[in-house]
Amino acid sequence: MKGKILMRRVLRFLAVPVLMFGLGAEIPAAAAKDVTFTVTAVGKKGAPPPLAKEDVQAYQNKERVQVADWKRGENLFLAVLIDESLDSDVASQWNDLKAFINAQPQNTYIAVAYARNGSAMVAQDFTQDHALAAKALRIPIGAQGAFSSPYLSLQDWLKRWPSSGGDRRSVVLVSSGIDFFRGGFDPLDPDLQSTIERAQKQNVNIWTIYYPGGGHVGRGYFRVFNAQTNLSKLSEETGAESYYLGIQRPVTLKAYFDEIQEHLNNQYLLTFQSGDGGKKGKFDRVRVSSESPNVQFLVPSEVFLPASQ
Repeated sequence: MKGKILMRRVLRFLAVPVLMFGLGAEIPAAAAKDVTFTVTAVGKKGAPPPLAKEDVQAYQNKERVQVADWKRGENLFLAVLIDESLDSDVASQWNDLKAFINAQPQNTYIAVAYARNGSAMVAQDFTQDHALAAKALRIPIGAQGAFSSPYLSLQDWLKRWPSSGGDRRSVVLVSSGIDFFRGGFDPLDPDLQSTIERAQKQNVNIWTIYYPGGGHVGRGYFRVFNAQTNLSKLSEETGAESYYLGIQRPVTLKAYFDEIQEHLNNQYLLTFQSGDGGKKGKFDRVRVSSESPNVQFLVPSEVFLPASQ
């Protein structure tokens, strides 16, 4: 008799969690984490319409998640990173780049650095004095900087960026995309994925502009084709776009700067509550959609879910 009573108590104890999960119990509050990433709205015909929180749907993997917050990102930390190995005639484009820098609103903090030997040589740290940032532009050293890696340089700089809370972050990378330091003729650069993950973890959009490198080493068709593929992947997976005109140098970069400016003017910060990121945190795929027929979105391919405590 005592054995039967004990067995019934055990069964009742086991039934409690089964019942809870059967009723669709929510994730415990302690396990939920806020995840925020930048969403760029793109109009199919002209500028996109203003969007409210009710106009968008967010998905983590294939599951729809509730949008906890949707707001305009007021402040922007905008970095310009120039590859030192570029052909020196790229400096003829600096008037358009200066115009782009000076046209930024006052709530944009701008920095300028040069990618050399796998590191970022900062010429001007983040400042709201846009004219001061524009003065940091100079002629790259060209073929003499051919031992550089734009990907390692980008990682190096991102590691040293100040914390900016929930502000937007973007990099405009002007580069040939060729890694003379560690890359070869492989389709994907060995440091590309780690660079993407670093940017995703810090919620940084990386806009890339292709320009040929100095000298003849980096001008072979297959090497340039692979480099442009790497730049495209870097931008696409961080929620941005890549710009190039075949393997030729563009006559002007103004159209690229104008389009990047339009994108920066139409950015939002989306926040949702994620599940458990595990002991070390993890990356999960995200997607954003809208019922509005005239808008599309640029979003990172994945976001980082913080580790559980």
